[in-house]
Amino acid sequence: MVAKTFGGAVHGVDARTIMVEVSVGQGTRFYMSGLPDNAVKESQHRVESALKAAGFFMPRNKTVVNLAPADLRKEGSAYDLPIALCILRASAQTVTDRLEHYIIMGELALDGRLRPIKGVLPIAIQARKEKFKGFILPSDNAREAAIVNDLDILPVSTLKEAIDFLEGKITIEPLRVDTREVFASKVNHYDTDFKDVQGQENIKRSLEIAAAGGHNVIMIGPPGAGKTMLAKRLPTILPPLTLNEALETTKIHSVAGKLGRDAALMTMRPFRSPHHTISDVALVGGGGNPQPGEISLSCNGVLFLDELPEFKRSVLEVMRQPMEERKVTISRAKLSIDYPANFMLVASMNPCPCGYFNHPEKECVCGPGVVQRYLSKISGPLLDRIDLHVEVVPVSFDEMTANRKTETSEEIRSRVVQARAIQAERFKDQANIYCNAMMPSNMVKEVCSVNDAGKALLKTAMERLGLSARAYDRILKVSRTVADLASSPEIKVEHLAEAIQYRSLDRDGWAG
Repeated sequence: MVAKTFGGAVHGVDARTIMVEVSVGQGTRFYMSGLPDNAVKESQHRVESALKAAGFFMPRNKTVVNLAPADLRKEGSAYDLPIALCILRASAQTVTDRLEHYIIMGELALDGRLRPIKGVLPIAIQARKEKFKGFILPSDNAREAAIVNDLDILPVSTLKEAIDFLEGKITIEPLRVDTREVFASKVNHYDTDFKDVQGQENIKRSLEIAAAGGHNVIMIGPPGAGKTMLAKRLPTILPPLTLNEALETTKIHSVAGKLGRDAALMTMRPFRSPHHTISDVALVGGGGNPQPGEISLSCNGVLFLDELPEFKRSVLEVMRQPMEERKVTISRAKLSIDYPANFMLVASMNPCPCGYFNHPEKECVCGPGVVQRYLSKISGPLLDRIDLHVEVVPVSFDEMTANRKTETSEEIRSRVVQARAIQAERFKDQANIYCNAMMPSNMVKEVCSVNDAGKALLKTAMERLGLSARAYDRILKVSRTVADLASSPEIKVEHLAEAIQYRSLDRDGWAG
């Protein structure tokens, strides 16, 4: 007898439906086909133990399990539950005609309980698209899947509970989650706030500009100046996630298994801060079983690279293409996977190995040429993709102990949202351009036109400060954002002047 049901396989951040077929007939061996990996093959032992715990038995006849399409590799332990249910049906231990109406996924423990799995959200989206009646899955994953409307999410805790439901012995109420209510209730609930930062008003201003225009930023300063503290607060002033951005972000974290138990929709922008020992694959994504990397996990949020020169050069160079294309393509011999990578890069670094070059009080002990070699660890092409270079000076004792009120993240965010609204109107007819940082060079000349006084200032800056040619477009983009924050339709001289000061690393002789 043959029994079949359906599961799902995650491909990138999307899912494909998998048919699980089981045949029990004459013979004595157990076979599994359909390109299963080791975790899927080992399901035989988990299923056998779970069936025994639920009061059933593993057939001693010839049992063939097929996962179709057979030419697509199947990975992970999530096929345990559909395989177990199909074995019971094919061996006539259960009687049900409901298996084919549902997507069924779950990992079985040896005692028959169900453990959570990865990639539930994209599978649920695909199940709704293909008009399945519902999705039977572990209880710990139910809230995550319930984000998807118009699909019955049926949480089960044990194999026996799933069997009883399919045989009609019990009723399981579908879990309902009001996505918009969850989104509205938790959006912008951050544990950090810019009101906690004393002093550093010029750095706060530069991060506000970065948030308003989607610009990448690098902070250069001595140890203890507050670079990490400021970077961690950047997500709090970014515009709130839209519902589509929240779904995309949740899908990526679901695929990577980063959501945790009973998680639902992600409502806050991600902030990822990998250690400088990270590998190329861990940053960009990929591996034997392709998984999203840190730049995809920070999609719609912030990727913070602390102590930038300490990262391996090869790791930093692989970021260049994703920063331009806003996606990562993982290519293998038999498949190609795209992961979103629309992130803001925030980096920090010491100005030299000892950390005290250009320090107002402490003396740098680095030898001649050491500072320049340290800075040269960051390649020109990567630096070219960072719009704002900001020097961070340590906060004085008087500033730290001052009792004056500082702006909250909410107050700064309101100005950022207003500037982003201006940009949304500006780029409404442009596909895949949402903020000033995304403008290509040909659009910069049109959108960022300056008057004669502005051109004279730019020329003077290029000559006197020794700014490189690559700084030109960056200055115009940043000045456009400064003008948007001031609600100015034109780029004025003062906007250009502010943008010019954010190009520290482009100045000839900055490193002595």
